[in-house]
Amino acid sequence: MKIIAFIILLVSSPLIILISLLLFFQDRTNVIFTQKRMGLNKIEFKIYKFKTMENQKITFVGKFLRKLGLDEIPQLYNIIKGDMAFVGPRPLTQFDIERLKWNKPEYSKRWTVKPGITGLAQLSKICSSKLAMKNDIYYIENKSSLLDIKLIIKSLLVPIIGKQTK
Repeated sequence: MKIIAFIILLVSSPLIILISLLLFFQDRTNVIFTQKRMGLNKIEFKIYKFKTMENQKITFVGKFLRKLGLDEIPQLYNIIKGDMAFVGPRPLTQFDIERLKWNKPEYSKRWTVKPGITGLAQLSKICSSKLAMKNDIYYIENKSSLLDIKLIIKSLLVPIIGKQTK
């Protein structure tokens, strides 16, 4: 997977440069957003994304990057580093884990796989912590290359057809 992530990063480098220039000229600040997230076995790592917000508001360029999922491109570096996978549960901050009350032993299965750029919970139209956990556990218990390919294809289609339920 690291090799595939590297190839995608290399092929998308002209797009990365274009996005970086747009973001820089928009705000004249850093174009990459970093944040500590919890990964496999709740080991903390630094996630990389294109910066889409300024002063708690989504920027003009950020709106399009989020809609098309392009703000996630820098996470390919997280895959290369070994912190993330293409598919898996969403990487959360420690604050999110506490807010969702997902630090209980019954939720420990969620931390047995690497977090992913995309996953079942991210593709759901319904925003519910209970459903997100259910989707994460379903993914972990049914993890396969075929399921990963299916979720990656669905993720690539989100900008065109929107989010789907199972």
